[in-house]
Amino acid sequence: QVQLVESGGDSVQAGGSLRLSCAASKYTVSMGWFRQAPGKEREGVASIDSAGRYVYADSVKGRFTLSQDNAKNMLYLQMNSLKPEDTAMYYCAATRLVLRQAPSLRPGDFGYWGQGTQVTVST
Repeated sequence: QVQLVESGGDSVQAGGSLRLSCAASKYTVSMGWFRQAPGKEREGVASIDSAGRYVYADSVKGRFTLSQDNAKNMLYLQMNSLKPEDTAMYYCAATRLVLRQAPSLRPGDFGYWGQGTQVTVST
């Protein structure tokens, strides 16, 4: 089992920045951030695989930056130029399996999930 704990969510105004953090209890092969807004499906935001390759959703490219600290099993998401449409519950996810197609933004590829941290962006 892998426990994931997110932190860093908050309420900010449009144009602001936030940094989300995810602490994993042990090493994982791939990790990522997903988000889910009320009434919408969970969607991939950004992820990184074991080779250090990144993938970002088109909606966040150029604004969000993923980084990790392997020594500490930490994953970070720096979010800049936030928009109201970024409002959602953000989840950290991980897998210990080697994915056939990586990096992945498919929620079904990740077996471990955190409880989520709320990000609210107001106009």
